[in-house]
Amino acid sequence: MARARPGDGTEVPLDETDIEILKVLQRDSTLPLERLAKRVGISKTAVWNRIQRLQSEKVIRRQAVIVDAQRAGLGETFFIAIRTSQHNAGWLEAFHRIVQDMPEIMEAHRMAGEIDYILKVQVRSTRAFDDFYKRLVAQIDLFNVTSMLSMEVLKQETALPL
Repeated sequence: MARARPGDGTEVPLDETDIEILKVLQRDSTLPLERLAKRVGISKTAVWNRIQRLQSEKVIRRQAVIVDAQRAGLGETFFIAIRTSQHNAGWLEAFHRIVQDMPEIMEAHRMAGEIDYILKVQVRSTRAFDDFYKRLVAQIDLFNVTSMLSMEVLKQETALPL
């Protein structure tokens, strides 16, 4: 299998050691190289080289801290299902820019099927969501918008099932 070019979206071939490194890092990316190397059974230098390769090939996009939204005062999660009647390049570009510029939008997905987009929005309160919603719809024409409040999180993972 040919190697992917960094950042082109192509699947990158991973061996068992790469996968084990990724599994450990997904649980704790602050683990010192020495301990990581011991866990996966290779040298510290080999682990460092593999991490550098995984970063350059965009398998590891970034490292981040996972903040508890409730404890940070952003305890309301809304999902917004959007249908649009416009699919031209100008509308798509404008919508993409709006999504990138609104920090409350935690995730945005273009969908197959009846719904065109799903947004995950994290806010302090329903009043804050209403303010967010008004700002969103003031910026772009949307055919149909349905908002849903998450009542309870049953599962939330950041680690991919490698």
